[in-house]
Amino acid sequence: MQYTARPTATTGGRVRPRWWAEILLLAVLYIAYSVGRLLVRGDIPGAVHHGLAILGFEQHLHIDPERALNRAFTHSAVLGVPADFAYASLHYLVTPAVLLWLYRRRPAHYRRARTWLMLSTMIGLVGFTLLPTAPPRLLGPAEGFADTMAHFSSYGWWGGQASAPRGFGDMTNQYAAMPSLHVGWALWCGVLLWRHARTPFVRWLGVAYPAVITLVVVGTANHYLLDAVAGVAVMVVGMLLAEPLRGAMNRVLGGQPAASAPRGTTIVSGGCETSAGERFPKQRTRAGGSSAGARRGAARRGAGAEAGGTTAAAR
Repeated sequence: MQYTARPTATTGGRVRPRWWAEILLLAVLYIAYSVGRLLVRGDIPGAVHHGLAILGFEQHLHIDPERALNRAFTHSAVLGVPADFAYASLHYLVTPAVLLWLYRRRPAHYRRARTWLMLSTMIGLVGFTLLPTAPPRLLGPAEGFADTMAHFSSYGWWGGQASAPRGFGDMTNQYAAMPSLHVGWALWCGVLLWRHARTPFVRWLGVAYPAVITLVVVGTANHYLLDAVAGVAVMVVGMLLAEPLRGAMNRVLGGQPAASAPRGTTIVSGGCETSAGERFPKQRTRAGGSSAGARRGAARRGAGAEAGGTTAAAR
């Protein structure tokens, strides 16, 4: 998947949006997302049917690693406990951390990345609404899955209801498995770290993070492999639609902002430049062409002066 990192156009020389407006926007998004998840959690028989259909389709294609990974994660605390901590916490920590890092250190790319994240999250919410899906751990004992988080709940703050803390299970929708936004958000973080981090170590962490999260969500029986694939698809669609959406919003709010020239340049327009003490721009060429052109102009002026002197002497 290719993510094109194009600097965001600025308005009035301001690159970063106002921090309080961003916090308000993200808070509204999170509230809408949470309320939307809760409103579509009623159809439990339908969600179980969808889960069994997904599992059966995977078995037909021989791409069903859920049971083998779930047994490994449940029988070994060395695998299961870190996986439970990762599932219950990392999407709450890493995603906002990457967003804040972009805002502070890569502001030219912040708006597009934020729009991409928000749009993909809303698309995921549509998926939860249209296709409520029971995760493998809620299919029943006959299917052979164990709830890894419930099994190791004494190690952490979570209980037997997804990643919600004990006593807050009613505040989450356990049947919102398709698509996996755990995987989708991890992919978003990974792409941005790979594109914009300066050290190879952080960039490779960006590669490893979505792969690890995919193993975690499947091994803890919270998602099917196809949920993870759908999470990737949601992020791809969100990425493709982010820039057209921003362009439409700019037109609605008052026209496309003009892209500002790179900082430190003296270009006015059409190749005209000004320097200190000049009242009007002069046409120049860029880079090495400027000095070469200046030398050619001086040579022409010298030749003209010499010709004028010769003519005057002849008279």
